[in-house]
Amino acid sequence: MIRATFQQLRLFEAVARNASFTLAAREVHLSQPAVSIQVKRLEELVDQRLFEQLGKRLYLTEAGREVYAACTDIFARMGNLEENLSELCGQVSGPLRIAVATTAKYFLPRYLGAFVRQFDRVRPQLKVTNRANILERMDENVDDLYILGRPPEERDVEKASFLEDELVFCASADHPLAGQKDITLEQIAGERLLFREQGSGTRRAFEQHFAELEIPVEPYMELGSGEAIKQAAIAGLGVGMLSIFSLRLELETGRLVTLNVAGMPMHREWFVVYPKGKRLSLAAQRFHQFLLESEVMPE
Repeated sequence: MIRATFQQLRLFEAVARNASFTLAAREVHLSQPAVSIQVKRLEELVDQRLFEQLGKRLYLTEAGREVYAACTDIFARMGNLEENLSELCGQVSGPLRIAVATTAKYFLPRYLGAFVRQFDRVRPQLKVTNRANILERMDENVDDLYILGRPPEERDVEKASFLEDELVFCASADHPLAGQKDITLEQIAGERLLFREQGSGTRRAFEQHFAELEIPVEPYMELGSGEAIKQAAIAGLGVGMLSIFSLRLELETGRLVTLNVAGMPMHREWFVVYPKGKRLSLAAQRFHQFLLESEVMPE
């Protein structure tokens, strides 16, 4: 039996995940020599090298990959044990893993902040990504809860609406359409449109809206984030299509304006989602309930 200490495994896992002794030491608040010594002792226990240095890059050896897989399993089991023991005591604590569509980063932290003030033993872990990646994570059961603008119809999930959003067209203040009234969607379709990448829920919502009205539309640019769209619109590259939640600062400072388009804004709801049959931790149960009952209003 390998008699490694939990500390040795913890430090090894940090080095492997960061691919760096320096970054791992910074993460665990120890000196780099202290981390190196513990990893060296672990290598002596398993009687094999766990890392190899190629150039400036640090790589796991075959033995290192085996130990890393075991660490991942051990730490996951310890986390589950902590959750289960806390639940037996009726405590709302432990990790709360949430994956959110990109736009949700503008409002979900306010909910999490209010929740953690009430349950300070909960440790939120927030993953911000696009819809396609969220669905992959859902299939792999990586997270506790998922926040989406449109629940996946192709999957068997529990879903509940907790927030209404508005999707708008925005442009720089000196754009020719700025200040005009009752702009038609046909006019908008003729502009240089700044789209999110394929897989984005916001993009899908706009494309579906134009398709229902039988108005052909093509992106002028495809950008990988709402921030990139905002910067492109500020620079005068075209008209962006975004959630109103993501535009608060730019609208307040006058760097962007919303366009007065007939039939806009589009309204959509935000949903909290998880696979049907999934056992939620007590922390996830309470946060789910908190979202549905909370009076927190994103600014």
